[in-house]
Amino acid sequence: MTYNIDLILEELYGLQRLGIKVGLKHTAQLLDKIGNPHNKLKLIHIAGTNGKGSTCSMLSNILIEHGLKVGLYTSPHLMKFNERIQINGNQISDNYIAKFFNKNRRHINFIKSTFFETTTALALDYFNNKSVDIAIIETGLGGRLDATNVISPIACGISSISFDHTDILGDTLEKISKEKAGIIKEKIPVVTFEQKKNILQVINRVCKEKNTNLEVIQNDEIIISKVDEEGTRFSYLNFEVELPLFGDYQVRNCSLAICLSKHALGKALISSKIKTAISKSIWKGRLEKLSINNLFYDVAHNSEGVKAMLNTINTLYPNKDKIGLFCIKSDKNISAICKLLKNNFKKLILCNDGNGYLIKASDLKIIMNKNNIESISVKSVEEGISFLKDYSDPKYVNLIFGSHYIANEVYATIGKYFDTTYN
Repeated sequence: MTYNIDLILEELYGLQRLGIKVGLKHTAQLLDKIGNPHNKLKLIHIAGTNGKGSTCSMLSNILIEHGLKVGLYTSPHLMKFNERIQINGNQISDNYIAKFFNKNRRHINFIKSTFFETTTALALDYFNNKSVDIAIIETGLGGRLDATNVISPIACGISSISFDHTDILGDTLEKISKEKAGIIKEKIPVVTFEQKKNILQVINRVCKEKNTNLEVIQNDEIIISKVDEEGTRFSYLNFEVELPLFGDYQVRNCSLAICLSKHALGKALISSKIKTAISKSIWKGRLEKLSINNLFYDVAHNSEGVKAMLNTINTLYPNKDKIGLFCIKSDKNISAICKLLKNNFKKLILCNDGNGYLIKASDLKIIMNKNNIESISVKSVEEGISFLKDYSDPKYVNLIFGSHYIANEVYATIGKYFDTTYN
């Protein structure tokens, strides 16, 4: 049977017109129509505002290194839809996507499943069909009413919680934390790391309601011994690892992944395999170094993410001037981000994205002007990157940041691409 994957994906993306539906009803209905594959899987569920994707990726690497066949479901993708659904680093094939959609189109349309609901069902169907040993599932938005929350995991992880999607999740950290903690299930162990007191209080309260144990990784359990352009060397409990990612926040994410791996592997967990797995951990678009001329791309798109990015760059390059290429969606707390940008860049360039998903550079410049932030605007990501080339001198560090949506344009302009799709 022939198919056109571009037309299939266009139809799948078209489901976004149905918006974001909070609730599990439609996902449960679709999964029931395809045989409830999630009930046959061993799963780990991870929620959070920032860092959950990195945690999922590192946990996947650890389990793969121990010989398991591991499913990984994350979002959003950077370059290609297939990135969202992987088994042992190999992306789902175009053929499987097309066959699933063609086979279940009638159910999807009748139920009025959204893009994310359909994608979640596809991932769980794929993992079950391919008989994975375990699958790691990242929430899309929130937790309690997220489409992924139909699953019954063996363990839950909660990464850093901060303000984002306040129109849906709530306007306080307590409300947001309660939504994220909604993935916690009766008597299923939960792991997080030390964060703000009010956040931990909410998570702890939900754990007590669900009669389950909460393990909180303490800051003093993590000892960082080296931070440089190669990454971070640190120890957590009895594990000594070298992480090729930057930032204290990635160290916490890595520690969370290690702790969660204990629930999957138990006594079979081997220190040397953890070290090897972590040394291979690269997560695209997370303070990713794109060139030897100190050019980085970071998808940080909320104030907490931008703050973490800047803190890390300031630690790595305390004496270098920063040049930024910035764009962002209109639903973000831009005023909070502006406070971080002010006086932090020698030059800030604002750009449009090719698809028009983000704030127009001209409108973003008006916001910068109101916040007394000097900036210039350009018409495209490509033009912005061309501008950055004027600052390729070693005394500068160049940062492209603010959104996942420009990834295609960034990588195409730089000449980098990654694709492990099995077609």
